Amino acid sequence: MPVTLTDLVPNQTPVTIAEGFQFTEGPVWHPDGYLLFSDIPADTIYRYVPGGVPEPYICPSGNSNGLTFDREGRLVACEHGGRRVSRRGASGDMETLVDQHDGKRLNSPNDIVVHSGGAIFFTDPPYGIDPDPGEQGFNGVFRLDTDGSIAMLSQSMNRPNGLALSIDETVLYVDDSRNRHVLAYPLDSSLGVGEPSVLVDMDVDAPGGPDGMKLDSQGNLYVTGPGGLWVTTTGEEHLGTVEFPQLPANLCFGGASLTTIYVTARTGLYSIDVNVTGIPVF
Repeated sequence: MPVTLTDLVPNQTPVTIAEGFQFTEGPVWHPDGYLLFSDIPADTIYRYVPGGVPEPYICPSGNSNGLTFDREGRLVACEHGGRRVSRRGASGDMETLVDQHDGKRLNSPNDIVVHSGGAIFFTDPPYGIDPDPGEQGFNGVFRLDTDGSIAMLSQSMNRPNGLALSIDETVLYVDDSRNRHVLAYPLDSSLGVGEPSVLVDMDVDAPGGPDGMKLDSQGNLYVTGPGGLWVTTTGEEHLGTVEFPQLPANLCFGGASLTTIYVTARTGLYSIDVNVTGIPVF
């Protein structure tokens, strides 16, 4: 039988964890049992342990947005204020991994995903520097290799934002918030990209555009987009949209079994439970 939204998300009523932030983003789950997320204007990364309340973890955060962990479990952040991709060092300080391309400052790194081989993919729209047009002259999608070199993968997107890798890491998914669609870029053996195709068209009559995205262990794609959290099957069928008290910005899988989706939505942090496990970050 065809998969339905209820098969994946049995209870579509979100749980409110906390509210009263300024603008939440970039959630990521650590296997030790806690969630980190950004409050961009507050210049703070918060830590949340289920059953407790979110508490400041890193402040100042460089106005961090997207967060993840590398394959060694080190926190990696996209900083709007710092205009860099940073990583937490042994001292506890966030250290620069990259802040330039072609001798020019990055715009404002936004979202991030780490390949199993250690390469870091990130998007670089201008949200953190508007109305400054920036120095790059385009809004790019980049790959930072383990040797410290940076490769520009795309400069044709209007507002590249959230991104994710397919389970087999042969496709890079990137959404373009301004054009309201998710693109699929084939990846070759050297992690270069081919011509993209439109995977999900989100140009609908609802507020918002595609932002954060994650895959579950069956390859279903969950994207924060117009009207809420879009759930799309591996066959690219839009099963439905889960509504939240506020328009979602980003998400991650968490909890002991990776069957809780944590959603950052404007001034709040919310959760829903799902039936299919997410993919661990490391």
